[in-house]
Amino acid sequence: ATTTMALAESGDSSFGEAFFISKRNDGSVELIGSGVTWLLLLMSICSIGLMVHLSLANRRSTVLPDDLVKNIRKSIRKKQFQTAIDLASKDNSFLGKILVAAFLEAKFGFPSMMRALEQTADERATARLRRIEILNVFGQVSPMIGLFGTVYGMILAFGAIVASGGSADPVALAGGIGTALTTTFWGLVVAIPALAGYAILRNKIDELTVEATIVGEEILNNFRPRKPKPTTSPTN
Repeated sequence: ATTTMALAESGDSSFGEAFFISKRNDGSVELIGSGVTWLLLLMSICSIGLMVHLSLANRRSTVLPDDLVKNIRKSIRKKQFQTAIDLASKDNSFLGKILVAAFLEAKFGFPSMMRALEQTADERATARLRRIEILNVFGQVSPMIGLFGTVYGMILAFGAIVASGGSADPVALAGGIGTALTTTFWGLVVAIPALAGYAILRNKIDELTVEATIVGEEILNNFRPRKPKPTTSPTN
């Protein structure tokens, strides 16, 4: 019973190690294969951390805070335009920044204010999209790194066949094939969440920034100069 348990523990240990450490036929660590695996593991941790950070940085409260919209509209209804401007100036959200850019152009007229708002919205939306681009890079590069490990593992496997004169023992092939499959596995583990997270965040940023720009234009329309009513001459 003790021997059986020891063999089972040994099997579980070697199965777990197969996902993290590549070994040669003699039991020594395969440095290149293990290095590729741990590089992909590091990329996986980084991509998950980035997804969490970018999700928090692109919440509705950081792009289009409801409290800011509510307070600005309330101030405008009360004709407290300076209060509305001050509220936007103190807010660090996407909407606050594009409104401030528009208010700074007030001395050049309403059309300049609208152009400044749209231009700033485009620039800041592009900057937010650029920050998540690294997830796309991780998603595109990690399968290539995994493929590198796959090719390297197959080279080791074929090298074992050549060394044995064409009749290699399956155990001799296990190291190379294990390296090939493990690196492919970790390449997909990195790529799938990274690409999914990139797509979700990109759509979220597009949706929120477009909505914030529309809200900003609606707020800005309250500052549009009113056309004077035509005066009617008294009839004789």
